[in-house]
Amino acid sequence: MTQAPATPKAVRRRHDREIISLAVPAFGALVAEPLFLMVDSAIVGHLGTPQLAGLAIAAALLATAVSVFVFLAYATTAAVARRVGAGDLQAAIRQGMDGIWLALLLGGAVVALTLPAAPWLVDVFGASDTAAPYAITYLRISSLGIPAMLVVLAAAGVLRGLQDTRTPLYVAIAGFAANAGLNVGLVYGAGLGIAGSAWGTVIAQCGMAAAYLVVVVRGARRHGASLRPDAAGIRACAQAGAPLLVRTLSLRAVLMIATAVAARLGDAEVAAHQIILSLWSLMAFALDAIAIAGQAIIGRYLGADDAEGARQVCRRMVQWGAVSGVVLGALIVLARPLFIPLFTGDTTVQDTLLPALLVVAVSQPIAGVVFVLDGVLMGAGDGPYLAWAMLLTLAVFAPVALLVPAMGGGLTALWWAMTLMMTVRMLTLWLRSRSGRWLVTGATR
Repeated sequence: MTQAPATPKAVRRRHDREIISLAVPAFGALVAEPLFLMVDSAIVGHLGTPQLAGLAIAAALLATAVSVFVFLAYATTAAVARRVGAGDLQAAIRQGMDGIWLALLLGGAVVALTLPAAPWLVDVFGASDTAAPYAITYLRISSLGIPAMLVVLAAAGVLRGLQDTRTPLYVAIAGFAANAGLNVGLVYGAGLGIAGSAWGTVIAQCGMAAAYLVVVVRGARRHGASLRPDAAGIRACAQAGAPLLVRTLSLRAVLMIATAVAARLGDAEVAAHQIILSLWSLMAFALDAIAIAGQAIIGRYLGADDAEGARQVCRRMVQWGAVSGVVLGALIVLARPLFIPLFTGDTTVQDTLLPALLVVAVSQPIAGVVFVLDGVLMGAGDGPYLAWAMLLTLAVFAPVALLVPAMGGGLTALWWAMTLMMTVRMLTLWLRSRSGRWLVTGATR
């Protein structure tokens, strides 16, 4: 007796369960990561203002160094998920090991460059004479944890590709707790000051990397996958990640241009911009969780030669992204009287902030669609298109944003330019998703 085909409602429910099961733990892990810096800031802040200023500069440099290599997670997720969909777990884990070896090589190179260049990097950021020594100390010590953080990115990509977002959540929570405890003990208990905060973070990061490696190595042994570095595999991982590196650098350039323009508008404007950017980044975590689910699920469907299933789940995730954006936008509008005073008591900054914040609220449904389609195309391994699309977006955004001060526009005009940037991204991603050219099936793209 043949089984009746699933109804559209049943298919949607199955997709919803998949998305929720992957997105919710992914969101928890994403939110846990920035808490590292918050803990460091809270503890170091009690040492004094120069120490906190030094931490801020070093942390900005470290965050940039790590975020540039986020492709280690994205490319690994897509590649591993395809192998999982094809039913070849041994090859999936082998692919993941190549990504981890690449992370170690890149991490070592970054440390080798950062240690001698730390004073110059801190000076470029304009550190004061009192803050610079603390920034150099924190940067040099914390840079030793960069290889561990890159391993965390790659290993998290492996587990996401294996459809496991719970383990990254547990590791992130444990790492956050260890970081907090070590920071308090080393900064105050051992009297190491800002150096203690840096060492505590490095130890916590190495512990997280070790936990991931235990899980991945256990899986490799279970499925008979080799743990040895493979030059061809590492090179393939680097080639797959290169377009995503271009995409990430282009996106970072957009954010840097926006901040530079805000700084030219005045002190109140740049202060308000920083508050909005913080909120915008926080909302991005919620939307990025759906994108991570998209990377894992789409890769698996395409690896299983199910192009129609990939198309259906893409359509459902876009609906999720749009609805999530509407909800987040409404929350911004409704909660603004509560959270704006938490960030600043300066009425000038508050008055500058409010209209620009409403623009951000209006743009959230667009952001929801962008994040989801970005994740879908990453899951499909469509990195070259993402790179060219983001370069086009940057080319449209840069002149518009730079014209804001010249045309007498304020912060609200700048955030309309940011909304234009997101709209261009949405159009380029939507056109690609509609074309179906990303629907390349098989264990490898």
